[in-house]
Amino acid sequence: MIYTVTLNPALDYTIKVDHLSLGKINRTKEEHLFAGGKGINVSCVLNELGIKSCALGFIADFTGQQLRFSLEKQGILTNFIVVDKGMTRINVKIKSDEESEINGMGPVIQDMDFEKLCLQIDRLNENDILVLSGSIPSCMPADTYEIMMRRIQNKHVRIIVDAEKKLLLNVLKYHPFLIKPNKEELKEMFHAEITGDEDVIFYARKLQELGARNVLVSMASEGSLLVDESGQVYRMGIAKGTLLNSVGAGDSMVAGFLAGWLRTNDFNKALLLATACGGATAFSHGLAHRSLIDEILHQLSTSTTITTGGLLK
Repeated sequence: MIYTVTLNPALDYTIKVDHLSLGKINRTKEEHLFAGGKGINVSCVLNELGIKSCALGFIADFTGQQLRFSLEKQGILTNFIVVDKGMTRINVKIKSDEESEINGMGPVIQDMDFEKLCLQIDRLNENDILVLSGSIPSCMPADTYEIMMRRIQNKHVRIIVDAEKKLLLNVLKYHPFLIKPNKEELKEMFHAEITGDEDVIFYARKLQELGARNVLVSMASEGSLLVDESGQVYRMGIAKGTLLNSVGAGDSMVAGFLAGWLRTNDFNKALLLATACGGATAFSHGLAHRSLIDEILHQLSTSTTITTGGLLK
């Protein structure tokens, strides 16, 4: 089973307002309510691809119950820890002449709540996959991901980590199966100028030296690149379409990679599906739907494979 962890999920309330005027009453032209959070996005796209997963994390109060209901209505399994203090946050995303966001705080996670999540993680085994995505709430230990990974480090659970630079660097000693930095994060992690694929490959291999097994680097309009655990490099361009949305595109790539790898055990095909899923979300107002994923798969036929020499062919 695939388990996704979202420590601070949200209800994303997206509204469209013509010419937002501060200090006045504004009426919405469109409104949508989605279950949000990086791990939840992974579960949602996996579900679209026909892959079952279970969403873990913390919820609170009536907003948390609505979030859980929204996911279960889609057929996504959940096993959230219900906490006593605060409420699951609502993030308001306003689309008008300019885009604005108001993000809620989220509930208070106490030590006993975190221990309940850790006990869930303790039950995983070598047939399971754990996806750790996003930031850590300020009320939780800064080494939360490290604590969870340390508890199962001898169980051979495949772990995927998609987090910001410091969180990512700190977990590499536990040898995650896959990490997914973007190009900008690579620059920040190594304080380096990255101008071409050779630089991306060089620093992806640095991350492998630090403990990562497979490194998937998303590069926005430049496509994506994967360095696998055997040293091979796979390069993929981007799909053609109109950019409508950047939220969730990276999470969609993680879901696509997982689905492709599980079905084929082929890194080239996993990168192909990852790119199609990321593109499908970028070209949608919400997360990717299967019909658009399939359409983009027809655009992306092959990737460029680079062997251990590390030079583009």
